[in-house]
Amino acid sequence: MMLDVETLKKELGAGGLGGELGRVYPDEAENLYRRARLARVLDSFTQLFPQHGRAALFSAPGRSEIGGNHTDHNNGRVLAAAVNLDAVAAASENGLDEVRVKSENYSLDTVDLARLHPVRGEKGRSQSLIRGICAGFVARGYRIGGFDAATASDVIAGSGLSSSAAFEVLICTVINHLFNAGRAGALEMAMIAQQAENEFFGKPCGLMDQTACAVGGFVAIDFEDLAHPVIEKIDFDFAACGHALCIVDTGGSHSGLTGEYAAVRGEMQAVAHELGKSVLRQVNPVDFARALPILRQAVGDRALLRAIHFFGENERVLRQTALLSRGDFEAFKEEVVAGGRSSYMFNQNVYTTADSKQQPLALALALSESLLAGRGAWRLHGGGFAGTIQAFVPFGMLEEYKARMESVFGEGRCHVLSVRSAGGVRIC
Repeated sequence: MMLDVETLKKELGAGGLGGELGRVYPDEAENLYRRARLARVLDSFTQLFPQHGRAALFSAPGRSEIGGNHTDHNNGRVLAAAVNLDAVAAASENGLDEVRVKSENYSLDTVDLARLHPVRGEKGRSQSLIRGICAGFVARGYRIGGFDAATASDVIAGSGLSSSAAFEVLICTVINHLFNAGRAGALEMAMIAQQAENEFFGKPCGLMDQTACAVGGFVAIDFEDLAHPVIEKIDFDFAACGHALCIVDTGGSHSGLTGEYAAVRGEMQAVAHELGKSVLRQVNPVDFARALPILRQAVGDRALLRAIHFFGENERVLRQTALLSRGDFEAFKEEVVAGGRSSYMFNQNVYTTADSKQQPLALALALSESLLAGRGAWRLHGGGFAGTIQAFVPFGMLEEYKARMESVFGEGRCHVLSVRSAGGVRIC
Protein backbone atom coordinates (compact mmCIF):
# COMPACT_ATOMS: atom_id res chain seq x y z
CA MET A 1 0.00 0.00 0.00
CA MET A 2 1.32 3.42 -0.97
CA LEU A 3 0.54 6.70 0.74
CA ASP A 4 -0.63 10.02 -0.62
CA VAL A 5 2.42 12.11 -1.58
CA GLU A 6 1.22 15.27 0.15
CA THR A 7 0.42 13.28 3.28
CA LEU A 8 3.92 11.82 3.20
CA LYS A 9 5.46 15.29 3.00
CA LYS A 10 3.39 16.50 5.95
CA GLU A 11 4.29 13.44 8.01
CA LEU A 12 7.99 13.93 7.28
CA GLY A 13 7.82 17.57 8.30
CA ALA A 14 5.82 16.89 11.46
CA GLY A 15 8.04 14.07 12.72
CA GLY A 16 5.70 11.25 11.70
CA LEU A 17 6.47 7.89 10.07
CA GLY A 18 8.35 7.01 13.23
CA GLY A 19 8.47 3.20 13.05
CA GLU A 20 10.66 2.17 10.14
CA LEU A 21 12.11 5.65 9.71
CA GLY A 22 13.34 5.60 13.30
CA ARG A 23 14.89 2.16 12.84
CA VAL A 24 16.74 3.21 9.70
CA TYR A 25 17.82 6.61 11.08
CA PRO A 26 17.99 6.23 14.89
CA ASP A 27 20.17 9.28 15.50
CA GLU A 28 17.88 12.25 16.16
CA ALA A 29 20.01 14.88 14.41
CA GLU A 30 20.57 12.61 11.43
CA ASN A 31 16.87 11.79 11.37
CA LEU A 32 16.03 15.47 10.79
CA TYR A 33 18.42 15.70 7.84
CA ARG A 34 17.09 12.46 6.36
CA ARG A 35 13.49 13.67 6.65
CA ALA A 36 14.37 16.84 4.75
CA ARG A 37 16.13 14.84 2.05
CA LEU A 38 13.20 12.43 1.66
CA ALA A 39 10.87 15.42 1.33
CA ARG A 40 13.17 16.81 -1.37
CA VAL A 41 13.05 13.49 -3.24
CA LEU A 42 9.27 13.50 -3.02
CA ASP A 43 9.26 17.03 -4.49
CA SER A 44 11.40 15.79 -7.37
CA PHE A 45 9.12 12.81 -7.83
CA THR A 46 5.98 14.94 -8.14
CA GLN A 47 7.69 17.37 -10.51
CA LEU A 48 8.93 14.55 -12.74
CA PHE A 49 5.83 12.38 -12.55
CA PRO A 50 2.86 14.61 -11.65
CA GLN A 51 0.39 11.87 -12.63
CA HIS A 52 1.19 9.93 -9.44
CA GLY A 53 -0.72 10.91 -6.34
CA ARG A 54 0.77 8.14 -4.24
CA ALA A 55 4.29 6.84 -3.64
CA ALA A 56 6.42 4.64 -1.41
CA LEU A 57 9.83 5.49 0.08
CA PHE A 58 12.88 3.22 0.01
CA SER A 59 16.47 3.27 1.30
CA ALA A 60 19.68 1.25 0.77
CA PRO A 61 22.98 1.96 2.58
CA GLY A 62 26.57 2.21 1.44
CA ARG A 63 29.10 -0.13 2.99
CA SER A 64 32.58 -0.10 4.48
CA GLU A 65 35.06 -2.98 4.25
CA ILE A 66 36.17 -3.88 7.78
CA GLY A 67 38.30 -6.97 7.24
CA GLY A 68 39.34 -9.26 4.41
CA ASN A 69 41.31 -6.87 2.21
CA HIS A 70 41.67 -8.47 -1.26
CA THR A 71 40.42 -11.86 -0.12
CA ASP A 72 37.03 -12.14 -1.84
CA HIS A 73 38.44 -12.57 -5.36
CA ASN A 74 40.26 -15.73 -4.21
CA ASN A 75 37.13 -17.15 -2.49
CA GLY A 76 38.15 -15.89 0.94
CA ARG A 77 36.33 -14.40 3.90
CA VAL A 78 35.38 -10.76 4.39
CA LEU A 79 33.90 -8.60 7.11
CA ALA A 80 31.91 -5.52 6.11
CA ALA A 81 29.42 -3.11 7.58
CA ALA A 82 26.57 -1.02 6.22
CA VAL A 83 27.02 2.69 6.94
CA ASN A 84 24.67 5.58 7.56
CA LEU A 85 25.14 7.11 4.11
CA ASP A 86 22.44 5.83 1.79
CA ALA A 87 20.57 6.03 -1.49
CA VAL A 88 16.84 6.78 -1.25
CA ALA A 89 13.94 6.65 -3.66
CA ALA A 90 10.33 7.72 -4.01
CA ALA A 91 8.63 5.31 -6.40
CA SER A 92 5.28 4.18 -7.75
CA GLU A 93 4.01 1.68 -10.30
CA ASN A 94 3.24 3.36 -13.64
CA GLY A 95 1.18 0.68 -15.42
CA LEU A 96 3.54 0.78 -18.41
CA ASP A 97 6.05 -1.67 -19.81
CA GLU A 98 8.98 0.55 -18.89
CA VAL A 99 10.96 1.74 -15.91
CA ARG A 100 11.83 5.43 -15.54
CA VAL A 101 14.38 6.44 -12.92
CA LYS A 102 15.69 9.97 -12.37
CA SER A 103 18.67 10.18 -10.03
CA GLU A 104 19.57 13.56 -8.56
CA ASN A 105 22.15 15.37 -10.76
CA TYR A 106 21.80 12.77 -13.53
CA SER A 107 19.61 12.46 -16.62
CA LEU A 108 16.47 10.32 -16.74
CA ASP A 109 17.06 6.59 -17.36
CA THR A 110 14.35 4.73 -19.28
CA VAL A 111 14.35 0.95 -19.63
CA ASP A 112 12.03 -0.96 -21.96
CA LEU A 113 11.01 -4.13 -20.11
CA ALA A 114 10.62 -5.96 -23.42
CA ARG A 115 14.43 -5.83 -23.81
CA LEU A 116 15.90 -7.67 -20.84
CA HIS A 117 19.30 -8.43 -22.31
CA PRO A 118 22.58 -6.46 -22.39
CA VAL A 119 22.32 -3.56 -24.84
CA ARG A 120 25.24 -2.45 -26.99
CA GLY A 121 26.55 0.94 -25.91
CA GLU A 122 24.82 0.82 -22.52
CA LYS A 123 27.68 -0.67 -20.49
CA GLY A 124 29.01 1.53 -17.73
CA ARG A 125 25.69 3.40 -17.35
CA SER A 126 23.09 3.14 -14.60
CA GLN A 127 20.50 2.25 -17.25
CA SER A 128 22.29 -1.06 -17.75
CA LEU A 129 22.09 -1.81 -14.02
CA ILE A 130 18.32 -1.24 -13.97
CA ARG A 131 17.88 -3.48 -17.01
CA GLY A 132 20.08 -6.19 -15.54
CA ILE A 133 18.26 -6.13 -12.20
CA CYS A 134 14.88 -6.49 -13.92
CA ALA A 135 16.28 -9.41 -15.91
CA GLY A 136 17.59 -11.00 -12.71
CA PHE A 137 14.20 -10.86 -11.00
CA VAL A 138 12.53 -12.46 -14.02
CA ALA A 139 15.18 -15.20 -14.21
CA ARG A 140 14.44 -16.15 -10.60
CA GLY A 141 10.69 -16.35 -11.16
CA TYR A 142 9.72 -13.01 -9.62
CA ARG A 143 7.35 -10.41 -11.02
CA ILE A 144 8.48 -7.11 -12.47
CA GLY A 145 6.56 -4.16 -13.85
CA GLY A 146 6.89 -0.59 -14.94
CA PHE A 147 7.56 2.02 -12.28
CA ASP A 148 8.68 5.62 -11.92
CA ALA A 149 11.24 6.67 -9.33
CA ALA A 150 13.20 9.69 -8.18
CA THR A 151 16.39 8.92 -6.28
CA ALA A 152 19.14 10.72 -4.36
CA SER A 153 22.32 9.45 -2.74
CA ASP A 154 24.89 10.76 -0.28
CA VAL A 155 27.10 7.66 -0.59
CA ILE A 156 30.30 9.37 -1.69
CA ALA A 157 31.36 8.23 -5.15
CA GLY A 158 34.97 7.02 -5.35
CA SER A 159 35.28 6.70 -1.57
CA GLY A 160 35.24 2.91 -1.40
CA LEU A 161 31.77 3.02 0.20
CA SER A 162 30.07 1.35 -2.78
CA SER A 163 27.78 3.99 -4.20
CA SER A 164 27.02 1.70 -7.15
CA ALA A 165 26.04 -1.24 -4.91
CA ALA A 166 23.78 1.06 -2.84
CA PHE A 167 21.98 2.14 -6.03
CA GLU A 168 21.66 -1.46 -7.22
CA VAL A 169 20.23 -2.67 -3.91
CA LEU A 170 17.88 0.33 -3.87
CA ILE A 171 16.43 -0.64 -7.27
CA CYS A 172 16.18 -4.27 -6.13
CA THR A 173 14.32 -3.16 -3.01
CA VAL A 174 11.86 -1.07 -5.04
CA ILE A 175 11.06 -4.00 -7.36
CA ASN A 176 10.91 -6.46 -4.48
CA HIS A 177 8.29 -4.45 -2.60
CA LEU A 178 6.27 -2.92 -5.44
CA PHE A 179 5.77 -6.22 -7.27
CA ASN A 180 6.72 -9.11 -4.97
CA ALA A 181 5.51 -8.19 -1.47
CA GLY A 182 9.13 -8.26 -0.24
CA ARG A 183 9.52 -12.01 -0.83
CA ALA A 184 13.08 -11.89 -2.22
CA GLY A 185 15.67 -12.23 0.53
CA ALA A 186 18.64 -9.94 1.08
CA LEU A 187 21.18 -12.41 -0.32
CA GLU A 188 19.06 -13.09 -3.39
CA MET A 189 18.79 -9.36 -4.09
CA ALA A 190 22.56 -9.01 -3.63
CA MET A 191 23.15 -11.78 -6.19
CA ILE A 192 20.73 -10.16 -8.65
CA ALA A 193 22.58 -6.86 -8.23
CA GLN A 194 26.01 -8.44 -8.66
CA GLN A 195 24.94 -10.27 -11.81
CA ALA A 196 23.58 -7.03 -13.25
CA GLU A 197 26.89 -5.28 -12.58
CA ASN A 198 28.90 -8.16 -14.03
CA GLU A 199 26.87 -8.95 -17.16
CA PHE A 200 25.06 -5.71 -18.02
CA PHE A 201 27.22 -2.91 -16.57
CA GLY A 202 30.45 -4.70 -17.46
CA LYS A 203 32.32 -4.62 -14.14
CA PRO A 204 33.57 -7.98 -12.77
CA CYS A 205 32.88 -7.19 -9.11
CA GLY A 206 32.58 -9.71 -6.29
CA LEU A 207 29.53 -10.11 -4.04
CA MET A 208 30.76 -8.38 -0.88
CA ASP A 209 29.49 -4.87 -1.65
CA GLN A 210 25.96 -5.81 -2.61
CA THR A 211 25.62 -8.27 0.28
CA ALA A 212 26.67 -5.75 2.92
CA CYS A 213 24.31 -3.12 1.46
CA ALA A 214 21.38 -5.55 1.28
CA VAL A 215 21.80 -7.17 4.70
CA GLY A 216 22.87 -4.21 6.87
CA GLY A 217 24.84 -4.08 10.11
CA PHE A 218 28.11 -5.99 10.52
CA VAL A 219 28.18 -8.97 8.20
CA ALA A 220 30.77 -11.74 7.79
CA ILE A 221 30.74 -13.46 4.39
CA ASP A 222 32.54 -16.65 3.41
CA PHE A 223 32.96 -16.99 -0.36
CA GLU A 224 34.44 -20.51 -0.38
CA ASP A 225 31.42 -21.63 -2.45
CA LEU A 226 30.69 -18.68 -4.71
CA ALA A 227 27.29 -20.07 -5.67
CA HIS A 228 26.27 -20.36 -2.02
CA PRO A 229 28.21 -17.86 0.12
CA VAL A 230 27.77 -18.23 3.86
CA ILE A 231 26.59 -15.01 5.51
CA GLU A 232 26.63 -14.30 9.22
CA LYS A 233 25.07 -11.12 10.55
CA ILE A 234 26.96 -10.11 13.69
CA ASP A 235 25.06 -8.82 16.68
CA PHE A 236 27.29 -5.94 17.79
CA ASP A 237 26.16 -2.50 18.97
CA PHE A 238 28.70 -0.20 17.33
CA ALA A 239 27.00 2.90 18.75
CA ALA A 240 27.93 1.74 22.27
CA CYS A 241 31.63 1.07 21.58
CA GLY A 242 32.74 4.68 22.17
CA HIS A 243 34.34 5.08 18.75
CA ALA A 244 33.53 6.79 15.48
CA LEU A 245 34.11 5.14 12.13
CA CYS A 246 36.09 7.54 9.92
CA ILE A 247 36.86 7.29 6.23
CA VAL A 248 39.64 9.61 5.08
CA ASP A 249 39.71 10.47 1.38
CA THR A 250 43.35 11.15 0.59
CA GLY A 251 42.54 12.61 -2.82
CA GLY A 252 44.50 10.05 -4.82
CA SER A 253 43.03 9.08 -8.18
CA HIS A 254 42.13 5.51 -9.16
CA SER A 255 42.73 6.39 -12.80
CA GLY A 256 45.23 4.08 -14.46
CA LEU A 257 45.28 1.60 -11.58
CA THR A 258 43.33 -1.24 -13.19
CA GLY A 259 46.56 -3.13 -13.84
CA GLU A 260 47.61 -2.80 -10.20
CA TYR A 261 44.32 -4.24 -8.95
CA ALA A 262 44.40 -7.04 -11.52
CA ALA A 263 47.96 -7.93 -10.50
CA VAL A 264 46.91 -8.59 -6.88
CA ARG A 265 44.30 -11.10 -7.95
CA GLY A 266 46.46 -12.52 -10.72
CA GLU A 267 49.53 -13.09 -8.56
CA MET A 268 47.50 -14.78 -5.82
CA GLN A 269 45.93 -17.07 -8.40
CA ALA A 270 49.32 -17.74 -9.99
CA VAL A 271 50.48 -19.21 -6.68
CA ALA A 272 47.35 -21.36 -6.52
CA HIS A 273 47.85 -22.58 -10.09
CA GLU A 274 51.40 -23.70 -9.32
CA LEU A 275 49.93 -25.87 -6.56
CA GLY A 276 47.25 -27.30 -8.84
CA LYS A 277 44.38 -25.15 -7.57
CA SER A 278 42.28 -22.34 -9.06
CA VAL A 279 42.30 -19.91 -6.13
CA LEU A 280 44.23 -19.56 -2.88
CA ARG A 281 41.25 -20.59 -0.76
CA GLN A 282 41.71 -24.11 -2.14
CA VAL A 283 45.38 -24.21 -1.10
CA ASN A 284 46.49 -25.69 2.22
CA PRO A 285 48.82 -23.12 3.86
CA VAL A 286 51.09 -25.97 5.00
CA ASP A 287 51.51 -27.10 1.37
CA PHE A 288 52.23 -23.51 0.41
CA ALA A 289 54.95 -23.18 3.05
CA ARG A 290 56.62 -26.43 1.97
CA ALA A 291 56.63 -25.36 -1.67
CA LEU A 292 58.12 -21.89 -1.10
CA PRO A 293 61.56 -22.60 -2.68
CA ILE A 294 59.96 -23.87 -5.90
CA LEU A 295 57.20 -21.24 -5.91
CA ARG A 296 59.73 -18.45 -5.56
CA GLN A 297 61.34 -19.41 -8.83
CA ALA A 298 57.99 -19.86 -10.59
CA VAL A 299 56.03 -16.75 -9.53
CA GLY A 300 58.44 -14.35 -7.79
CA ASP A 301 58.62 -12.93 -4.30
CA ARG A 302 55.74 -10.41 -4.49
CA ALA A 303 53.25 -13.13 -5.40
CA LEU A 304 54.39 -15.12 -2.36
CA LEU A 305 54.03 -12.11 -0.09
CA ARG A 306 50.52 -11.51 -1.40
CA ALA A 307 49.65 -15.15 -0.76
CA ILE A 308 50.98 -14.79 2.80
CA HIS A 309 48.66 -11.78 3.19
CA PHE A 310 45.71 -13.80 1.91
CA PHE A 311 46.22 -16.69 4.31
CA GLY A 312 46.68 -14.38 7.30
CA GLU A 313 43.80 -12.08 6.40
CA ASN A 314 41.43 -14.98 5.75
CA GLU A 315 42.01 -16.29 9.29
CA ARG A 316 41.96 -12.77 10.72
CA VAL A 317 38.36 -12.30 9.59
CA LEU A 318 37.38 -15.31 11.73
CA ARG A 319 39.02 -13.74 14.78
CA GLN A 320 37.48 -10.34 14.12
CA THR A 321 34.04 -11.89 13.76
CA ALA A 322 34.42 -13.82 17.03
CA LEU A 323 35.65 -10.72 18.89
CA LEU A 324 32.74 -8.59 17.71
CA SER A 325 30.27 -11.36 18.53
CA ARG A 326 31.44 -11.38 22.14
CA GLY A 327 31.78 -7.58 22.34
CA ASP A 328 35.57 -7.39 22.75
CA PHE A 329 36.13 -4.19 20.79
CA GLU A 330 39.61 -3.51 22.22
CA ALA A 331 40.98 -6.81 20.90
CA PHE A 332 39.07 -6.27 17.65
CA LYS A 333 40.95 -2.99 17.11
CA GLU A 334 44.27 -4.81 17.45
CA GLU A 335 43.21 -7.15 14.65
CA VAL A 336 42.22 -4.16 12.50
CA VAL A 337 45.70 -2.69 12.87
CA ALA A 338 47.31 -6.07 12.17
CA GLY A 339 45.26 -6.42 8.99
CA GLY A 340 46.28 -2.97 7.86
CA ARG A 341 49.94 -3.78 8.37
CA SER A 342 49.54 -6.98 6.40
CA SER A 343 48.07 -5.01 3.49
CA TYR A 344 51.00 -2.59 3.70
CA MET A 345 53.86 -5.08 4.13
CA PHE A 346 52.70 -8.17 2.28
CA ASN A 347 49.87 -7.28 -0.12
CA GLN A 348 51.73 -4.06 -1.01
CA ASN A 349 48.66 -2.09 -2.14
CA VAL A 350 49.27 1.10 -0.15
CA TYR A 351 51.05 2.89 -3.01
CA THR A 352 52.07 2.25 -6.57
CA THR A 353 55.70 2.09 -7.65
CA ALA A 354 54.77 3.86 -10.89
CA ASP A 355 54.87 7.20 -9.03
CA SER A 356 56.80 6.74 -5.80
CA LYS A 357 56.67 10.46 -4.94
CA GLN A 358 52.90 10.30 -4.42
CA GLN A 359 52.02 8.16 -1.39
CA PRO A 360 48.91 9.73 0.17
CA LEU A 361 47.59 6.50 1.68
CA ALA A 362 50.91 5.79 3.36
CA LEU A 363 51.01 9.33 4.74
CA ALA A 364 47.44 9.07 6.06
CA LEU A 365 48.26 5.77 7.76
CA ALA A 366 51.42 7.23 9.33
CA LEU A 367 49.51 10.25 10.67
CA SER A 368 46.75 7.99 11.99
CA GLU A 369 49.24 5.79 13.81
CA SER A 370 50.90 8.81 15.42
CA LEU A 371 47.53 9.97 16.76
CA LEU A 372 45.73 6.71 17.50
CA ALA A 373 48.44 4.24 18.60
CA GLY A 374 47.24 2.45 21.72
CA ARG A 375 43.84 4.12 21.53
CA GLY A 376 42.18 3.55 18.15
CA ALA A 377 42.73 1.61 14.95
CA TRP A 378 43.62 2.40 11.35
CA ARG A 379 43.92 0.49 8.08
CA LEU A 380 43.84 0.70 4.32
CA HIS A 381 40.27 0.79 3.00
CA GLY A 382 39.17 -0.96 -0.18
CA GLY A 383 41.27 -1.79 -3.21
CA GLY A 384 44.18 0.44 -2.23
CA PHE A 385 46.97 2.15 -4.22
CA ALA A 386 44.93 5.39 -3.94
CA GLY A 387 41.69 6.53 -2.35
CA THR A 388 40.78 6.06 1.28
CA ILE A 389 41.85 4.76 4.66
CA GLN A 390 39.63 3.72 7.55
CA ALA A 391 40.02 4.59 11.22
CA PHE A 392 38.19 3.76 14.44
CA VAL A 393 38.59 6.90 16.54
CA PRO A 394 37.62 7.30 20.22
CA PHE A 395 34.93 9.95 20.57
CA GLY A 396 37.19 12.06 22.78
CA MET A 397 39.78 12.28 19.99
CA LEU A 398 37.43 12.75 17.07
CA GLU A 399 37.78 16.51 16.64
CA GLU A 400 41.57 16.33 16.94
CA TYR A 401 41.79 13.49 14.44
CA LYS A 402 39.42 15.12 11.96
CA ALA A 403 41.22 18.46 12.15
CA ARG A 404 44.64 16.87 11.69
CA MET A 405 43.65 14.78 8.68
CA GLU A 406 41.81 17.63 6.97
CA SER A 407 44.74 19.99 7.54
CA VAL A 408 46.79 17.67 5.33
CA PHE A 409 44.29 16.26 2.84
CA GLY A 410 41.76 19.08 2.62
CA GLU A 411 38.56 20.27 4.24
CA GLY A 412 35.73 17.76 4.17
CA ARG A 413 38.05 14.82 3.46
CA CYS A 414 37.46 13.06 6.80
CA HIS A 415 33.99 11.51 6.81
CA VAL A 416 32.58 10.54 10.19
CA LEU A 417 30.19 7.63 9.79
CA SER A 418 28.28 5.13 11.89
CA VAL A 419 27.23 1.55 11.27
CA ARG A 420 23.63 1.16 10.11
CA SER A 421 21.71 -1.92 11.23
CA ALA A 422 19.18 -1.85 8.39
CA GLY A 423 19.98 -3.00 4.87
CA GLY A 424 17.77 -2.32 1.85
CA VAL A 425 14.33 -1.41 3.21
CA ARG A 426 10.96 0.06 2.37
CA ILE A 427 10.48 2.97 4.76
CA CYS A 428 6.76 3.40 4.11
